[in-house]
Formats: sequence, structure tokens, C-alpha cells
Amino acid sequence: MTQSETLKIRKIGIRNPLDIPISAIANRFGSKSKEVERFLKFAFVGALGAVIDAGTLFMLQATVLAPVEPNKDMKVVVASTIAFIIAVISNFTWNRYWTYPDSRSRPIRRQLAQFTFISVVGWVGRTIWISTSYHWLGAVFMPIFLPEIQLLRPGYIPSESAEAKLGTMVAWFIGVVIVMVWNFLANRYWTYNDVV
Repeated sequence: MTQSETLKIRKIGIRNPLDIPISAIANRFGSKSKEVERFLKFAFVGALGAVIDAGTLFMLQATVLAPVEPNKDMKVVVASTIAFIIAVISNFTWNRYWTYPDSRSRPIRRQLAQFTFISVVGWVGRTIWISTSYHWLGAVFMPIFLPEIQLLRPGYIPSESAEAKLGTMVAWFIGVVIVMVWNFLANRYWTYNDVV
């Protein structure tokens, strides 16, 4: 890559205060430093996406899409889906311009389509997981977290809705970890396979 190409890429890419510590950590890995840097950036973007995803899911369940009858299961799926879409948009933007600023051999629309496809595959798996496990995860984890909750709210007695919300968040967390690994590997070797 010529110096002018490198400068052009830097103009397109996003600068971030985390670039310096991430580069310092990645440089310790010698010939693998660029890949380690990409993974650390991808993980940070994924963590940011997880915060956006969880925050949106939490706000939707606390307001307009609370997991209560009627249509409790549908509300969980809709809230989870809206949160996921907002996080995907954020993740694509950050990964395109910060994690992989040198990936420009394909048009942005094609990369967005590939990134979205990979994300949808992850979303389908995650949604199936959440919608089939939130009931029993809530029943399992509420007794575990109840003493801590009661420290903050003495006398608190969990409702079916509270158990469903807790179960949704626990299922979400497990799903996020699995989908992050899937997303990194699939995007690195398909969406952004044009970088060296």
C-alpha cells in the first residue's frame, strides 16, 4: 500500500482515543499485531453494541413492550428485535470506519448487506434462544438474585413479569456472547476478507 493510499484510508477512518492503548497492546503480538488490533476494536464495538442493545431492550420492556399479557411472548420478541437492529446499525458503522477502515474493495452497500446477513443469522439464533429460554431462566435466576434485589428493595416480592424480564436479560447476555464470536469470525472471513 502506498503512502497516499494510507493517508486516504486515514481520512476515511474514524480516530478514537482508544487507538493508542489498543495499538500498544496489539504491538506486543509481533506479526499478528494487526489482527489482534482488529479483534480488540471489534470486541470494543461489540461491547458498545451490547450496551446499546441491552439499554434499548431494558427501556422497551420498562415502557411500551413490557412482557405482560396480552401477547407477552410477542412483546419479548419485538423488543429484542428492535434493540438488535439499533445495535447492528451502530456496529456496522463503527466496524466499517474504525475496525476495518482499509476494507474498501467492495461498495458499502455490499458490505452492509453481508454484515446484515451475518447479523440476521445471529439474530435468528439469538431470538429463538431468548424466546424459548426466558421463562425457565427467570425461574432459575430470580431466587439467586432475589437477596441482592431485596437489599435494595426490602420486602420485594417478584412478579411473573419481573421474572420474565430477568430471564430475558439473562438469555440476552448468553446470546450476545455466542453471537459476538459468530459475528467476528463470519465478518472477518467474509465481509472484511479483503484486508491483509
